[in-house]
This record gives sequence, C-alpha cells and structure tokens, in this order.
Amino acid sequence: MKRRNAWFGLILLALLLGAGSRALWLWLDRPIERVSIRGEWDYVSADYLRTQLAPLVQGATWLSADLGDLRDRALQVGWLQEVRISREWPNALVFELVEQAPVARWNDDFLLNPEGEPFSFAPIDVPKGLPDLAGPNGSSEEVLSYYHRLMPHFEGLSLSLAQLRLEPRGAWRLQLDNGAWVMLGRRDHEVRLARLSASWQRELSRSGEHIRYIDLRYPNGVAVAWHGESDFEDSEE
Repeated sequence: MKRRNAWFGLILLALLLGAGSRALWLWLDRPIERVSIRGEWDYVSADYLRTQLAPLVQGATWLSADLGDLRDRALQVGWLQEVRISREWPNALVFELVEQAPVARWNDDFLLNPEGEPFSFAPIDVPKGLPDLAGPNGSSEEVLSYYHRLMPHFEGLSLSLAQLRLEPRGAWRLQLDNGAWVMLGRRDHEVRLARLSASWQRELSRSGEHIRYIDLRYPNGVAVAWHGESDFEDSEE
C-alpha cells in the first residue's frame, strides 16, 4: 500500500509539473510586440529595414518563432548580407544586420558584393560611381574578378574602366572613362592589351576624347573608329 501511494504521489507530481510547465510556456509564448534592429548602414535606413522585417514576424509568438526560418526569410531582403536573431525579454526579437557592400552594378537590375554575388538594390537608388558590369547568368564572379585584374593595366595609362561586358559567346568588351569602347575579343588578351598600351602611349592618348571604338581583334594591329565616322566591321575573334 505504501509503495502504491508513493507511485501515485510521483505520478501526481509529474502531472502537476507538466501542467505547470505548460502554463509557464503559454505565459511566456506571448505575441511579439517589438522588433529591434541593430547594425551600421551606409545605404539603407532603419525605417526601410523595419518595413521589410515587420511582416516577417506578424502573427508570430515569442517562444514559438522559428529563428532559423526568420533568418532565411530576412536574408531575402536584398541589402542584407548577414542576419542574426535573438529573443529579448519579454516579447521582443532583436535583428543584428550586416549590410551588403556594393562594388559594381550588374546587368542593370542588380548590384554585386565583393564576392561577386548579385543582390537586388530596389527600391534603394544605385550608389554613384560604381562600374557597370554585365554578362550571362552565373558569370558575375568571373566578370568581377576580371575587372579587378584589368584595373591596374588601365591605371598605368591614367585610365579607368566604366563598363566591362562578357558576351554570351565569350568575347569581352569594355568602356573607358573617356567614353571609348575597347573590343578585346575572346583570346590573346595579354598580347592585345600590350598592343593597346603601346598605341595609347605612342599616339592615341592625345586624341582620346575623339575615339569611339578601339578594336584589338586584328592579328597585327589596332583599328580605331572616330566620332563622326561609320562603324567598322564587327568581329568576335
């Protein structure tokens, strides 16, 4: 009899503890009433981030909210590179946000971060002064890498690149900061760039503002089209 009573007491205690835990959970799992955001931002505003993040927690409760799922959804906000979320007593969530660092424009509708990953910039305006890069889907990392490789070459000529484009068939073309386009083609890039440097230093630099195109795709020379002249024959070599 004593053993039976002892077991009954343990079962009753467990039930009471379970009921108490359930009541405590329900008491703690109240609706989220506040979302705090932390971080430093150069391009987006705190108000913009709040309007983007607030719908993600609508109807969620403090303990039941899936922080991993919230993080994945928050990362779909184009300007966010990293998101960390924590709970703050008694009914708040804290979003620690790391902003994307744009280094180039990509295919008109996107920006690139330093890793060459595209992200949507709308509805924020595009920052000024970024180079304009373009290429087939999936080529953003390659194009950004080649842009960085080309920059020292043109800096040595006191030039910079305004645009760099990889065509679907693998040909490269670029635009200098003076508006002139350079047709680099698909192969022999180092040889062609050396030919451009020699021509630029020898004579082309004196008339740079009058140049429309410089075509490096010829085997033994450089073709130049001037403003006011008709286009030369296209080539993809």
